[in-house]
Amino acid sequence: MKKVLFFIFMLTALFFTTQKVEAQSQLKFGVFDIDLMVQNMPGYKLVDSLVQIYNRDSLGAEYEIYQNEYSRLDSTFKADSAAGKTSAMLTYTANQRKQMGLNLVYWQQIAQQKSDNKRGVLAQPLYATVGNAYKKVLDARKYTLVLKPNTYELGSQVENVFLYVAKELKVQLPAELGGGQDLPEEKPAVKPPVKPKTK
Repeated sequence: MKKVLFFIFMLTALFFTTQKVEAQSQLKFGVFDIDLMVQNMPGYKLVDSLVQIYNRDSLGAEYEIYQNEYSRLDSTFKADSAAGKTSAMLTYTANQRKQMGLNLVYWQQIAQQKSDNKRGVLAQPLYATVGNAYKKVLDARKYTLVLKPNTYELGSQVENVFLYVAKELKVQLPAELGGGQDLPEEKPAVKPPVKPKTK
C-alpha cells in the first residue's frame, strides 16, 4: 500500500512540476521606458535646445511682466488709497495685485508646468515614432509584462526591449540602455521530422 501511495504522490508532484515549468516558460518579461527612449532619440537634442530658448526668452519675459505689473498695481493701490478712491476700486486693484503676487510666489511651479507642456508639444512627433516602433515590437515579441527600469530585481529573466525598439527605429542606443549589445539569439522553432512519402 505504501508503494502505491508513494507512486501516486510522485506522479502528482511530477504533474504539478511540469505544469509550473510550462507556465513559467510561457511568461515573457521585458524592460522599457518610452520617456528614456525618446530622450535618446537623435532629434531630442533639438527639442531640448528649443525648450531652453523658450525658458529663457518667453518665460523670462513673462516673469518680468508679472514683476512690473505687481509694482504698477502696488503703486496704483497706494495712490488710490491716498486719494480716497471708492472701496470697490481699491478692492479691485488689491485683488489684481494679490493675483500678480501669487504668480510671483508660485512662479517656479508655473514656469515648470509651462516648460513641461512646451517640451511635450515639441517632442510629440518623437513620442509618436517611438510609440509606433514599440507597438510593432510588442506585437512581434508577445511580452506578458513590460516593466520600467529599476522596477525589477537584478537577475530576473527580463529582455531589454530598448534593443528591439532601437533596431526597429535604426538608432544607436547609449551604453546605459544596452547600446553595443547584440540582440539575444532567437531559438529556432523545432520542426517535426519530414515523413517519407510512401507509394
